[in-house]
Amino acid sequence: MHEVSIMQSVMEVAVGKLDESGYIKIDSITLRIGGATGILSDSLRFAFEALKPDTPLAEAALHIEEVPVGGICAGCGGSFSTPEKFIFSCPLCGDSRIRLTQGRELDITSMDVS
Repeated sequence: MHEVSIMQSVMEVAVGKLDESGYIKIDSITLRIGGATGILSDSLRFAFEALKPDTPLAEAALHIEEVPVGGICAGCGGSFSTPEKFIFSCPLCGDSRIRLTQGRELDITSMDVS
């Protein structure tokens, strides 16, 4: 379950930013996760709950915004967005010459601190 190491890294970044700002705890953190990352939101939430005790995130809430896979097809020129996690061809025309424009995100978009 690589979500544990991902959450450890997210928490390290968040605590580092907290230390820089002079605040003492994080009340909530919001992540943006793309569908093509292969990250399972439920596993990430489980890892967060397991790792947050005795940290500045001990009482924090985790919010996850899931971003669908999207792209542009070189074959038909169309733009697409799909809830599918893995795509190998354009859902509009079936051409395999696609360029992903969204779905690879793994970002901390906001933190509420006190």
